[in-house]
Amino acid sequence: MYAKASAQKDKKTKGQFFTPNAISRFMGELATPNHNKSISILDPGCGTANLSCALIEHLVESSHPSEITLTLYETDKKVIPYTKQVLAYLKTWCHGKEVKLNNILKEEDFVLQNYESLKEEVTLFGEMYCSDKFDYIISNPPYFKLANDDIHTKACASIVDGQANIYALFMAICSRLLHDNGQMIFITPRSFASGRYFQSFRNYLFKHVYIDFIHLFNTRKDTFSKDEVLQELVIMRMHPAKNATSITVSFSQGIKDLDKPNKKQYAAKDIVDVDSAEKVVYLPVDRHDEAILNLFRSWDGNMEKYGIRISTGPVVAFRAYDYIENTPADDTVPLYWLHNVVKMLCDHPVQKKDKGQYIKVAPGTKAMLLPNKNYVLLRRFSSKDDSSRLVAAPYFGNMTEYEFVGIENKLNYIYRPKGHLRRDEVMGLTVLLDSDIFDAYFRTFNGNINVSATELRMMPLPAIETIREIGKKIILRNNYSIDYINDLVMEYFKIDK
Repeated sequence: MYAKASAQKDKKTKGQFFTPNAISRFMGELATPNHNKSISILDPGCGTANLSCALIEHLVESSHPSEITLTLYETDKKVIPYTKQVLAYLKTWCHGKEVKLNNILKEEDFVLQNYESLKEEVTLFGEMYCSDKFDYIISNPPYFKLANDDIHTKACASIVDGQANIYALFMAICSRLLHDNGQMIFITPRSFASGRYFQSFRNYLFKHVYIDFIHLFNTRKDTFSKDEVLQELVIMRMHPAKNATSITVSFSQGIKDLDKPNKKQYAAKDIVDVDSAEKVVYLPVDRHDEAILNLFRSWDGNMEKYGIRISTGPVVAFRAYDYIENTPADDTVPLYWLHNVVKMLCDHPVQKKDKGQYIKVAPGTKAMLLPNKNYVLLRRFSSKDDSSRLVAAPYFGNMTEYEFVGIENKLNYIYRPKGHLRRDEVMGLTVLLDSDIFDAYFRTFNGNINVSATELRMMPLPAIETIREIGKKIILRNNYSIDYINDLVMEYFKIDK
């Protein structure tokens, strides 16, 4: 009722996406009974309390508690009347099962009320910040990015590095509100699994909880289809930190087959190595993904080892607006935008509205322009409908006689700071990045449309001699089709399909 009466724009602004019943049931049934007669539950962004209902139904049927204390937070004044109706019905239902339900609905901002739990100071008398602890925490938190000057960002500054997302703050705080044997069950975007912006958050989260169950969906569009959510989502069950030995990874195409997912158990360190600096979460869904992960882990090369770097294009269009032109002139050089880069091809000029293909060489652009030498250009963003997350193209300095070249901010560029990338290195790196196996590897830890330089910088690479060999072969063959690229890469790296 509420969802139908609310504008889509309003729900997106609030990061508010209600959990479908099938997902609520699935998440509720992930809770393992603790057989205490009195249990406590937290739902920190409850909406209409679907998740609380599903969890309580499961616990009442499986562990038969005599009393449940349910604490909920919700700030949307429009949704709270519906929440109260649900809680009244839930209380009646519990009474019929001879269970006493105490529900506490707090019309407050969960993060602002509990951010002090993130502090880790300890006194002679225990933790500096004391709060209620819970046996179960279940949540579909709001999802939206926070500005650096947002009150939530400032309150949680210790776990924020760059642009934060509100859902990560919910997870971090909840990790401190669990009883020693408690469980927290969340559905969130996958974006936390890698990248610099979530580095501080991952360090904090995995210090306080460990994951023992992850569920993945193969499609973005089915999970919250009513709310037009295109995020790649995961469901996780977490416990207070100790040395986890294994993690179960569960997988379904969408909601329709959620009741019969594929499951496999992995060694915990193969999914997230908590002793590593990055603490990236890898999420393979089948044996093909496993084989690719094993292949990449067998390589000991990387960009830094080979004297290669990756950076973000320095031309920020709105700052360079007065210098960008649609046509070439004596004082301009080519400017490459995201749409100029397709797999294996830098296409220039390609006229597009408000995307001038040339930039002036002037004192005001001196810091924005790059020497005209060999690069690999790589899109920083993929379209939601792109079949590949990685889209790279070779750029050769001898393609033009210009002294400089402009690379816009939505592109990354790979280069050798001291000297030049060899022609075979440019082609070899481009082929690898455009291949299916590199794309599949990237997708095991990247769940959004962003392709960050940080993630590529740490990506394992085969021996530099192998990269050059691949580059030479494709130059000699002069065939840049994706089918040939994949065949060529498979010649070198045998992967069971």
